[in-house]
Formats: sequence, C-alpha cells, structure tokens
Amino acid sequence: MNRLSAQTLAALASGTVFGLGLALSGMLDPARVQGFLNVAGRWDPSLAFVLAGAVATLFVALRTIRRMRRPAFDTSFHLPENRRIDRRLILGSVVFGFGWGLAGFCPGPAVSAVTLGVVEPVLFVAAMAAGMVLHDRLAARGTA
Repeated sequence: MNRLSAQTLAALASGTVFGLGLALSGMLDPARVQGFLNVAGRWDPSLAFVLAGAVATLFVALRTIRRMRRPAFDTSFHLPENRRIDRRLILGSVVFGFGWGLAGFCPGPAVSAVTLGVVEPVLFVAAMAAGMVLHDRLAARGTA
C-alpha cells in the first residue's frame, strides 16, 4: 500500500479546514450567499466578515511567501504569472458572477456542499464541470 506523501496530507488538511470554514461561515447556504450579493434589496452583510477574513489571511500568507525560499512540501511556489487584465479575464469574471448570483454557489462551497446530500450542489458541480470541459474543448480548437 502506498503511503500518502506529506504534500498530499497537507492538501487534505488544508481542504478539510477550508471546507469546515465554509460550512461554519454559512457559505454553503445559497440563500445566505444570494442575500449577501443582493446589495440593492434585503442585503445580508454577514458574509463580509468571511470575505475580510479571507483577504486578511491571504495578505499574511503572501507576505510570508515572499520571505520563504521554497514551500514546505514542494520545490517551488506556483503563483500566477499573468497579471494582465484582458477581455478573457473580464468576460470570465462576469460569467462567474452571474453564476454565483443565480445559483448562490461558487466552486469551493459547491464542492463542499455536495457532501450534504442535497441535489442542488450536485447539479451545480456537474454543470460547472461540463462548462470547464466545454471551455477546454473550445480552447483546443482556438475558439475560446
């Protein structure tokens, strides 16, 4: 039997903490997420604290990464190199935002919510996967 690598165990631990945080914060509840996104109606600002916590955590992590020579469980950091704001980025952001607003799920919480045994997140994740496959096929043809 193969042993799990330290990298795999770190990923499992990180994913578990992330999923638990999503569940505790209410991010798995589409109605709560839609309430947060509904700034023109009955706005629910509670998820702003989740957002602020995520931004603060990322801020500290990026400052820490800059002082490290390499990550603990890999040979190098895998940070985005493309910093351009182009048409694809804007269009993708718009499509992502519409999907998030309509369904009340974004990818991380949707995958976590699959474990709840409710059909909606399962359908969302299946549609999300289909969209990714469609994009990759269009990109391979040069049409995306």
